[in-house]
Amino acid sequence: MDKKKLAISIVTYNSEHIFKVLENIKQEFGDNDSFRFLIFDNNSEEEYRNRLREYQDFADITFNKENNGFGFGHNFNLLSAKEDYFLVFNPDIILTRKNLEEMINIMDHDETIALLVPKVLNADGTTQHLIRDRVSVFDYFLRFVPFKFVKRIFNKRLETYECRRIENSRMTDIRIGSGCFMLIRGNDFKEINGFDDRYFMYFEDYDLCLELKKRGKRVVYTPFSSVVHYYERGAHKNWKLFKLFIKSMVKYFNKWGWRFF
Repeated sequence: MDKKKLAISIVTYNSEHIFKVLENIKQEFGDNDSFRFLIFDNNSEEEYRNRLREYQDFADITFNKENNGFGFGHNFNLLSAKEDYFLVFNPDIILTRKNLEEMINIMDHDETIALLVPKVLNADGTTQHLIRDRVSVFDYFLRFVPFKFVKRIFNKRLETYECRRIENSRMTDIRIGSGCFMLIRGNDFKEINGFDDRYFMYFEDYDLCLELKKRGKRVVYTPFSSVVHYYERGAHKNWKLFKLFIKSMVKYFNKWGWRFF
């Protein structure tokens, strides 16, 4: 791999998993200078920031004085970066170097791919179904409704919404991939000016994929590489996060058109 070929961007705000993630990254990537790690901290607690400072020999860390959101942090890290590829990387992802290098190899050999996402797994090895072909208000109602009998009634619809039957023996062009782990060409990220940071949190990954698709760029899923994601589903548990989710959902539909069913 060429020197400084990949910029890996992590945006964090008091993430409970970040130190386990950073220890894993240090073990997997060591002192390899083909990878540059960029961490943007969104004004976490002082004790947390002090612990992050212990990794300044390994990563370029920016300590922001306020929380400006997910997209803002990644844009700060990446819009001025010079690397060929950018990796949008959640602070709750466990990654092996082998899986990442396989994805880079795919991008190296197919210049038509703008953005590549892997299979995302839970810690127990089961699949997180985060790929989307459509986005509608009704589908989100089904995801958040607490009544299991309702989910059973609409199980087939949820199955198609979550793309549960996506092919796992070949790569597939998709409409929307998850922002928890996205490998994107630097030039393509810059062409769309990165994430739309009007979304403080949630839906900015959907928006980015659609901006690429609008320009005829390919968004692709590969089942041949995988990461582990400690998926918290915060908007399902926390009222403040749920309100942020609804605000972002309204912004998304206002921008891309409302679809109720």
